[in-house]
Amino acid sequence: MNNKHILVIEDEADIQELIKFNLTKEGYKVSGYLSGEDGLNAVRQLKPDLILLDLMLTGIDGLEICRQLKKDGKTENIPIIMITAKSEESDIVIGLEMGADDYIAKPFSPKVLTARIRSLFRRIRAKEITNQSIIKHDNIVINPGKYEVLINGRPVSLTLTEFQILHQLAKKPGWVFTRDQLIDLIRGGEIVITDRSIDVQIVGLRKKLGNSGKLIETVRGIGYRFKE
Repeated sequence: MNNKHILVIEDEADIQELIKFNLTKEGYKVSGYLSGEDGLNAVRQLKPDLILLDLMLTGIDGLEICRQLKKDGKTENIPIIMITAKSEESDIVIGLEMGADDYIAKPFSPKVLTARIRSLFRRIRAKEITNQSIIKHDNIVINPGKYEVLINGRPVSLTLTEFQILHQLAKKPGWVFTRDQLIDLIRGGEIVITDRSIDVQIVGLRKKLGNSGKLIETVRGIGYRFKE
């Protein structure tokens, strides 16, 4: 986390210096800009890991900066923490609706600010890990974190066993799994699972997947695989 680059757009020089001092102590690389125009241009050029954005800026204000960054495909995923005055509640709502990730009200404690930054980076990392585990193939999306399967954006109701089989096959397209391997995967408690049980599960799974059921291929005499 210490190599993260945080870009601060804050037109009060003393507040900006306080932020930079404390974040630098935490090991972050910090860049600071006093005007909205300079800050916006710097974000587009430097692509920081996080933006601390004051809403009350001279010239182009923070909300307009947020709007421009979130509509630009090159900067839309850069997280933004808004720095606000307590009287700016309506602007906070607008900023969050535009896609800002969090806000902190002035006056604030440097410790609280660094804690909020760490928390945001943890949430981003957790989301990245979750997204990496999501499997997408043609029109089917498998989300193991939610035990959810979508086909053309619509949820498909699967039993836990059906989901486990589908997920295991889809994780390794083209890889042939024997029935014994699939049995070992879903065996639990005192449930008795046989080769015939696996075949029945596959039949039911294909039926629920509709046209996407053809992605599960039978390898005669061996088992099953997910189409590459």
